[in-house]
Amino acid sequence: MEIRSLDPDDIDAAHDLQVRAFGPESRANMRARTLRTVQEGRMLGVYDGSRLVASAYYHAFDQWWHGRAVPMGGVGAVCVAPEDRGQGVGRRLARAMLDLMEGRPLSALFPATAPVYRAAGYEHAGGQYLLTLPPEPLRTLAAGPVKIRRAGPGDAAEATALMRRLHAEARHTGPIDRGEDHLREILTDERVFSYLADDGFLAYGWDGGGERLAVHRCVAGSAETARALWAVVGSGSSVARTVRACVAPDDPLLWLLRDRSEDELRRVSWMLRVRDAPAAIAARGFPPGVSADVPLAIEDEWRPGNAGTWRLTVGGGRGHLERDAGAREPVRLPARGLAALYAGVPMATLRRADIVTGGEAADPLLDAAFAGTPYMLDYF
Repeated sequence: MEIRSLDPDDIDAAHDLQVRAFGPESRANMRARTLRTVQEGRMLGVYDGSRLVASAYYHAFDQWWHGRAVPMGGVGAVCVAPEDRGQGVGRRLARAMLDLMEGRPLSALFPATAPVYRAAGYEHAGGQYLLTLPPEPLRTLAAGPVKIRRAGPGDAAEATALMRRLHAEARHTGPIDRGEDHLREILTDERVFSYLADDGFLAYGWDGGGERLAVHRCVAGSAETARALWAVVGSGSSVARTVRACVAPDDPLLWLLRDRSEDELRRVSWMLRVRDAPAAIAARGFPPGVSADVPLAIEDEWRPGNAGTWRLTVGGGRGHLERDAGAREPVRLPARGLAALYAGVPMATLRRADIVTGGEAADPLLDAAFAGTPYMLDYF
């Protein structure tokens, strides 16, 4: 079998694979998206002779890590023909995708099957949190005059810059930045109702046949603006029975609400992979009050540039990873352990899961340096 860039003539074959893997999808929408990814060199096909047996592509995202944006490849639409599954095709495709994402220190995905991606060095890192609650408590949140206005395609640059500023100021961990063009598409969509404030952005719409409202984004830099934007959603309480919102696990809304006895928070897991360890550490944000100097021994069969003994230093909100042949006992971790550490999984958890060994004295420093609860507001 051969792995190479998808042939544009095979877009219909790729659509067939995706339908067999994930169910029906608009052929027109899929063709346009696939052609764009092929033209930009972000899609691979696995061929048995001339027959396409598997395909995958990645999104060129940035992802916020403690308030700093890190280039990340979001892997999506990994499809293997039903008759070719169980033969190692997915594993070979995963490795090729890692090689394809040059210049992106991180990769993330929502797994259909975790074992394949764990073998590729990915590990569970965070979640997409879906909050379901009645709209009435939101309607009563408004307090004080906050100037908000409807947003349209012409506001894409302003809204993108605003959300980037809010993620940086709040030192958020996990949200992805899909760029100004993607946000412009949302602001063009008549099914999405978007609003801007000086320090907040809201995008929501109807879902579930008019009985449920879906909040895609509600990000605010102050309690007053958060109340005002959520109250706009709650104004539909006379019609909508429920509201479903993508939120952070520690979203201020959860503390603004007077009563949470009727809400439900569902978590959808996503996985992370560190492609380029030195670049990923250098690009990430760290708590400014934490200083650390820790030896790490990384095992990474698929990314040899990550493997070996390193010295991790953290200080002033920045991190640095350099080669080290010192005598100190290092913390030993495989590629998936590095991904979990990067995402803030506590060291005690990694040790009790038999992922990390050695260098126990460094655990409190590593926990403090990488602390966080990563989340995404998007599914891809």
